Amino acid sequence: MSAEDAKTGWWGRLQSGLSRTTAALGNNLNTLLTKHRLDHVAIGELEEHLIAADMGVAASSQLAARISKARFNPNTPPEQVRETLAEEIAKILAPVEECIDWAAAKPFVLLMVGVNGVGKTTTIGKIAHRLRADGRSVMLVAGDTFRPAAIEQLQVWGVRSGAAVVAKGPGADAAGLAYDAVAAAQQDGTDVVLIDTAGRLQNKAGLMAELAKIIRVIKKRDNSAPHGVLLVLDATTGQNALGQVATFRDICGVTALAMTKLDGTAQGGILVALAGEFGIPVAYVGVGETIEDLQPFESKSFSRALVGLDL
Repeated sequence: MSAEDAKTGWWGRLQSGLSRTTAALGNNLNTLLTKHRLDHVAIGELEEHLIAADMGVAASSQLAARISKARFNPNTPPEQVRETLAEEIAKILAPVEECIDWAAAKPFVLLMVGVNGVGKTTTIGKIAHRLRADGRSVMLVAGDTFRPAAIEQLQVWGVRSGAAVVAKGPGADAAGLAYDAVAAAQQDGTDVVLIDTAGRLQNKAGLMAELAKIIRVIKKRDNSAPHGVLLVLDATTGQNALGQVATFRDICGVTALAMTKLDGTAQGGILVALAGEFGIPVAYVGVGETIEDLQPFESKSFSRALVGLDL
């Protein structure tokens, strides 16, 4: 498959994945234009619909104000309003569009964190597949030692992607496992080390302290590691994602976000709220279960798909 075909295929999946959010926003916008032609009442309702899509109060207010300043006339077609809305959303998202620089260190150690059920292990496997396709050597570390199924799942992804897997039995010390894995990667010249961790509720102090311990232990082997901390978020949790980002950021210095399950919600605007409030780079977005359904984040394509426009 050519790069152009791959991009076209991803665009279709992104549009489909965001279809619930797009339908809600598009239908509401069309109704507003028909009823009010974007007068002050319609702008207020538009802001409410953006908030309902989980774009957050601050970002929604900002977007509504920018649409109001555009001074559309009564005959402005809905398509033009959507174009402007997409452009304004992209302005909020553009500063967080940032790819991970996998060549910044060798081995590049990435710690994967998040609460239970967000899809961390699957996301690790998909990232490993992408890295292997790019010709990089990858080591997967089964640091979720609480769940035997997570260890088995990561081993399956190792086979699928051609990545090495470091694992011990259930209940093993995750920090010690991470230390040994980084040491082995240094010795073998591995390009990237992806470390899975147990799902942690951000309100469980003991679990969060253990995550901080893993980072301290890794630094004993490489003081610059981890070189990245990727927080995986489930889009269906909506505004709860804001609290997760705040807590994990404070505990382990989150450097990037991955947003999964955007196809399962009509509140896909949560990414806009996160960008506006935290400004943390968004590395990946996911809209389905297949390997191809996780891709690097692009602000322009995401914004246009969000409001129902073609590229």
